[in-house]
Amino acid sequence: MLHNAPLHKKRKWISSHLAENLLLKYDRRSLPVVKGDTVKIMRGNFRGHEDKIVKVNVRDQTVEIEGVTITTAKGTKLAKPIHASTLLITKLNVTDKWRRKKLESGLSEISKKELEKEAVEQLKVLEAEKKATEEAAKEEEKRKREAEEPVTEEEPTAQTVPQTEEPVVKEKPSEKPPAEKTEEPAKKKPAVKKTPVKKTTKKKKEEGEP
Repeated sequence: MLHNAPLHKKRKWISSHLAENLLLKYDRRSLPVVKGDTVKIMRGNFRGHEDKIVKVNVRDQTVEIEGVTITTAKGTKLAKPIHASTLLITKLNVTDKWRRKKLESGLSEISKKELEKEAVEQLKVLEAEKKATEEAAKEEEKRKREAEEPVTEEEPTAQTVPQTEEPVVKEKPSEKPPAEKTEEPAKKKPAVKKTPVKKTTKKKKEEGEP
């Protein structure tokens, strides 16, 4: 009957006993467990462990609790499923309006107001936890992006790179190389015009001219 029952019946059977203070407050012996309920393990290797419910497996009729894990042969950690009959509910998750309606039936107005206040406080805590997890996820993404991006070396530019003065090294007089002689181009002499020379009388006589 347990294995072949429909899911809506199986869900109701995943229930646990209430602690003494909750039993007196709501006048109920047990309630179906919900994700977010704080429970205490009463039997088994993890007896005495108290934490929140992370997941409810309807088909297996088991519950996963924070901090209750087993290590495999490879070394990986897995959540250990625990049956709801071995749990004791110490604090109820009242954020669901349908659950509040069931609990409010048969209660006084004062207890109803207290239950609503408790629900508002729990919602604020849940919102703060969501924001913290989102911020942590964003930081992890930024770190991954920074690690994956290659580091590009920027080329130095005239504006960004400051001009550094080179150190002046004084050379010794002995170490100075001999000055190279530079050959100056030869200056051109000014051209002199040749004037015709008149023949003298002696030359004329020798040549036989009159």
